[in-house]
Amino acid sequence: MNAKPDFYRDQQAWKDLQALLPEHLRLDDANAPQEEFWNYLGHQVHLDRYVNPDAPAKVILHHGVGTNGRQMSMILGAPLARRGFETVALDNLGYGLTKVAPGTTFSYDDWVDLVVDFIAYERTRDDRPIVLYGLSAGGMLTYHVAAKAPKGALRGIVGMTFLDQRVQQVRDETAHDILTSRIGIPLMGQLAKTLAAKLKYPMTLASKMSALANNEAAMKVFLRDRTSAGNWMSVRFLASYGNYVPVLEPEQFDRCPVLLTQPAEDRWTPLHLSTPLLSRISKVSVETVMLENAGHYPMEEPGLRQMDEAIAAFTQRVCL
Repeated sequence: MNAKPDFYRDQQAWKDLQALLPEHLRLDDANAPQEEFWNYLGHQVHLDRYVNPDAPAKVILHHGVGTNGRQMSMILGAPLARRGFETVALDNLGYGLTKVAPGTTFSYDDWVDLVVDFIAYERTRDDRPIVLYGLSAGGMLTYHVAAKAPKGALRGIVGMTFLDQRVQQVRDETAHDILTSRIGIPLMGQLAKTLAAKLKYPMTLASKMSALANNEAAMKVFLRDRTSAGNWMSVRFLASYGNYVPVLEPEQFDRCPVLLTQPAEDRWTPLHLSTPLLSRISKVSVETVMLENAGHYPMEEPGLRQMDEAIAAFTQRVCL
């Protein structure tokens, strides 16, 4: 296995993937994001940033458990930057090109804390309003982050899905198989209390990763990429991801408006899996936009355009 490069400019996987996207979304040396690192508790967190000091708002982009920050920049970061927003896509611990501090066995709770602290970091740079977007598992992470962050830290959250893994139906339909859902995840909860917590497990066996994209050629690229869908994560992370308890339950969630951008042809997490969470939110507005013809990782028109337009309009509405 080849070592991970320091920068996406030296990685081939995302370039192979973007060749399968509509031509107007392809990045080159002239329009690629600026790459930088944020030093966080000894971790070197990779950031893809489209710098725009004149932008009225920022959109922070978060991947799921089968993607990375550059894959967010391609389908959303660059389009939103062209609309005049500053965007920054981060690679959370274990994904993309982020360098995890040696000797660390992190949990999903650490993912949430990292994003909460990154928002605080961004707010020390300037006081522009922030919207947080998450694809796949990143969607629920936006909710967990908004619930934990100080009120007012975020103006809105956008999710490709909002999956509460404590709901058995959600767990059953998003895990690799029913055995993993009913036996494997509870077992990991027990193993996470032992030295086995450090053991790593392929995400292709933990989740229904085969449904990440509806494009067969794209799936081959994804599954070869150890910085995204081909990744392995620790027992500790998987156990904490499946059992995370938010600071605020949906009935108490009052932090900011919520937008679901749901791919209409999502074979992994269809609309009904986000309903258990979103239907319980009543203190803030909740909106759903369906993305026509789009798969879980959206690569298809008109869904890509609809996603870009919906998130831009939402950001404009809640921030300005």
